[in-house]
Amino acid sequence: MSSESEEQQLSKKAAKKEAAKLEKMRRRQEAAALASAASSLSVEEEDSYSSNYGDVTLPELKSCSKPDAGNWSIAISSMDWTRVGALTQELKEKEVLIRGRVHTTRPVSKNMAFVVVRERGFTVQCLVATHEAGVSRQMVKFVAALNRESIIDAIGMVSVPGNPIKGTTQQVEIHVRKLYCVNKAMPTLPINVEDAARSDAEIEAALQAGDKLPRVNQDTRLNFRVLDIRTPANQGIFRIQCQVGTIFRQFLLSEGFVEIHTPKLIAGSSEGGSAVFKLDYKGQPACLAQSPQLHKQMAICGDFGRVFEVGPVFRAEDSYTHRHLCEFTGLDVEMEIKKHYSEVMDIVDRLFVTMFDSLNEKCRKELEAVGKQYPFEPLKYKPKTLRLTFEEGVQMLKDAGVEVDPLGDLNTEAERKLGQLVLEKYDTEFYILHRYPLAVRPFYTMPCYDNALYSNSFDVFIRGEEIISGAQRVHVPEFLAERAQACGIDVNTISTYVDSFRYGVPPHGGFGVGLERVVMLFCALGNIRKTSLYPRDPQRIAP
Repeated sequence: MSSESEEQQLSKKAAKKEAAKLEKMRRRQEAAALASAASSLSVEEEDSYSSNYGDVTLPELKSCSKPDAGNWSIAISSMDWTRVGALTQELKEKEVLIRGRVHTTRPVSKNMAFVVVRERGFTVQCLVATHEAGVSRQMVKFVAALNRESIIDAIGMVSVPGNPIKGTTQQVEIHVRKLYCVNKAMPTLPINVEDAARSDAEIEAALQAGDKLPRVNQDTRLNFRVLDIRTPANQGIFRIQCQVGTIFRQFLLSEGFVEIHTPKLIAGSSEGGSAVFKLDYKGQPACLAQSPQLHKQMAICGDFGRVFEVGPVFRAEDSYTHRHLCEFTGLDVEMEIKKHYSEVMDIVDRLFVTMFDSLNEKCRKELEAVGKQYPFEPLKYKPKTLRLTFEEGVQMLKDAGVEVDPLGDLNTEAERKLGQLVLEKYDTEFYILHRYPLAVRPFYTMPCYDNALYSNSFDVFIRGEEIISGAQRVHVPEFLAERAQACGIDVNTISTYVDSFRYGVPPHGGFGVGLERVVMLFCALGNIRKTSLYPRDPQRIAP
C-alpha cells in the first residue's frame, strides 16, 4: 500500500473518531438541555407554591406594617386568630388561622404529612397533603422536617373526621393550605416535653411490658424549667396557682381589706428565730424581709383597719425538705380585732372554704391535667372549718400512743399523725389548731388571758401539714419590747416598729400563708418545687 493510501485511511479513521466524539458531545448537550428544562419546570412548580409556606423573615418579625412585607404578612393580614383550645366541631368547614408549637410531626409519604400543634396545653392534628389546593411536595417536605417545639402559624379548613382522634385534645382536624415557621427550636432539645409529661404509672407500665421510657428527674426538670413548664400538668399547676391568688384578693377586697405593698429591704429581723439574708445597704447592715409582718402591723397603726399583701418572702434557713424554699410568695393578712382573736380565724375559715370551692368549680380541666400525671384524691374539707385547741391535739396524739411535749411545738411526724387522726375522727383534711404554747411563737404574739404559758395563736393544716401561722399581736409597746428582748431580738433594730404603737393602735391580729404550699397540698404534689415557677432553695439560684 502506498503512503498516500495509508494517509487517506488514517484520515478516514480520525474523521470517524472525531465524528463519534462530536456525536457524544451533542448527546451530552442535549441531555443537559433536557435536564435543565426539567429543572426549570421543577423550580417553576416550586416557586408557584412557595408563598404558602416557609420561614418568616426577620423584617416581618420586626412588626413591619407594610401589606407586602412578605408571604407570611400577606397571608395573615386579613385573618383573625383562633385559639387551639377553641377549635370545636362548630367550626366545621370554616377557615382558621392558628399559632402554636410543633408537638409532633409524622410524615406519611412524599405527598402527605401530619403535624400536631400545641397551644397552652391544647393540641390539634393538622394534615398537609398535596391533594389540597396550593400544597406541593416541597411544602410537605418542609412541614415534615420541622423541629419539635418550633413556633408555627397555620391556615386551613376545619374538618371533622369520622373516627375519634387519638392523642389530641381537640376532636377536629385542620386541612392546611398555608404554614409558616415563626421561630425554630433546636433540632435536639435537652428534654422532650412528651417525656416530661409522663406519669410514674405510665413509665412503670411500660417497664412491665418490656419497654423503657425516659424518666425526667426533678433536677433535670428544674435545670430546663422553660421546657418542663410546658407540660399539661405544669400548665394546670400554675393556672391553679393564679386562681388561688385571684380568690385571695377578691375575697379580702369584698371583706373591706386594702392591698398594701411593704418593703423587702429592712434593717433587722422581722421574724424571731428565722435566718435572714444579710446585705450591705449603702454602708449600713440590712437584710431581706422574712415577712411583711412588722410593716403590715404598722399599716393597722395607720388606720387602714384591714390589710393584705401578696409578695416575696425570704428565708435563709438551710432547709432541704419537701416543703421549704429560700424564697416564696407570701399571702399575708392583718386586721383590727373588735372582741376576740377568733375573728381572725373566722376570716381564715371563710377565705379558704371559698377558695377550695372555687378551685373545684373553676379549675376542673386544670385539676384533671395535674391528676393525670400526679394522681391525687380531692381534698376533704367541711363547710365550717374544724377548730381544735393545741391541748386537744396533744391529747389525741397521746391517746394514739404518740408522746409530745405539751408546751413544745409539733414536729413534722407529729403533725402528719395528728392529721391522720383528725381525718379518721372528723372526716376532714383541713382544720385549725389554736392556743399554741407561747414559747414556740414569735415575740409579737399575745399570751392567753387565762394561762401565760399559751398564746392567742393558731396554725392551719392541709393533709397533715401546716400552711398558715396566725395570732393576735402584742400592741402594747412596753410589753412588745419586753417580749422582743426575751426572744433575743435587738430592740434598736425594730425601734420604728415598736414606736409606731406608742401613737395609739387598736388590738389586731393576722396570719401568713405560702402560696406555693397551698397549691402543693391542695393537689397533694409532695414537693413544693413543683409549685414554684423557678424555685430558690439552699442549692439553687438558677434559672
